Amino acid sequence: MPDNDILIVGAGAAGLMAATVAAQRGLRVLLLEKMDQPGRKLRITGKGRCNLTNTATLKETLPHIGSDSRFLRNCYARFFNRDLMDFFEQRGVPLVEERGGRVYPASGRSLDIFLALVNELEHNDRVTIRKNSLVKSLLMATPLHADDKPRIRGVRLQNGDTLAAPHVVVATGGLSYPTTGSTGAGLLWAQECGHTVIPAIPSLVPLVCNDTLPADLTGFVLRNVRLTITQANGHKLCEHFGEMCFTEDGIGGPIVLSASRQVSRRLHDGETLTAHIDLKPAIETAELDQRLIRDFDANGRRLFHDALRLWLPAELVPLALQRLHIEYYKRLHQINADERKRLRNFLKDCTLTLTGTRSFNEAIITQGGVSLKEVNPQTMESKLVDGLYWIGEVLDLDADTGGYNLQIAFSTAYAAANAIAMFNV
Repeated sequence: MPDNDILIVGAGAAGLMAATVAAQRGLRVLLLEKMDQPGRKLRITGKGRCNLTNTATLKETLPHIGSDSRFLRNCYARFFNRDLMDFFEQRGVPLVEERGGRVYPASGRSLDIFLALVNELEHNDRVTIRKNSLVKSLLMATPLHADDKPRIRGVRLQNGDTLAAPHVVVATGGLSYPTTGSTGAGLLWAQECGHTVIPAIPSLVPLVCNDTLPADLTGFVLRNVRLTITQANGHKLCEHFGEMCFTEDGIGGPIVLSASRQVSRRLHDGETLTAHIDLKPAIETAELDQRLIRDFDANGRRLFHDALRLWLPAELVPLALQRLHIEYYKRLHQINADERKRLRNFLKDCTLTLTGTRSFNEAIITQGGVSLKEVNPQTMESKLVDGLYWIGEVLDLDADTGGYNLQIAFSTAYAAANAIAMFNV
């Protein structure tokens, strides 16, 4: 008989939660981590603050989730945001709710979430955490009959050791932040097991454009702007309002990261998209036109390059001059109607041509993963291999920023551990 009831590969957010719940249910748990310490990505998430969930209702939450959000209805019905908040508060971690329903530890430290999980595991004699244990492959028993499914029987480590368990949970994450140990190994194992794997791409990531931007723009932040991304035919893919910034080769910041989840797949498939930045979203186009006319009349002697500061921060003036093709030293009273229209259009629709995203090194999450059609939504068990479970970011599930992604990790982990515990009753 195996020494363990459940073997969990990967000690990130999902793996730690699965181990905690399984041990709580009385199972003997072996948690394998390839790095020298567990929870590396969890400890840096949310810029070190850990936005662990969102207080939005289920109805409000599902539109924030990509792929097939209906997959999560079952596990969210049993372990959702309030359950997660209670889970950590019962373990001595006070929580606070901030703008947009985002929930953080009151201390502002991701470390507190990590310690609440790992300390409990380290003091439970039913749990063994084995670090520096790189899993090379999954081990399966060949079915006796051709129509039967194979059954998991354990894993083989890189050093040649084999570890047995009747239930194996894969919580290896995706490919984002590879320095924390996310190498996509679980996706390769899924393919070896016969699973369909949706190709992994970076998501919640800065976007790259092919426009030549003034060097001084890098790092400049725009607040209270509207970002719209369209296809070549003008079809609108998404629209976001808030804060963004310029990078050395494109755009980043909160609303860009949110938009990236909706357009990354298209960009990685080679489609060219257009970003439209409304720098004056509070003013309608006709009203802005009348304001420009008044400003031109009141400041007729001012040189155009200097007058641009009436409508733009200094950092954007070089980009405006680059785009508008209006004579640098022209006075405002010399600006004709067509030139004024070009200025108005720049203020309401500054465009950039998007051609790609930054790499997994800068991506918060991975888009793609094990096909949800081949995973039981109640238990997270593979429909192809008995006793094998997929949880967290290794699944084809991703969501907007705001705590939604960690909730996916914790809820799918809870579902798998709880299902295995029920199996062992």
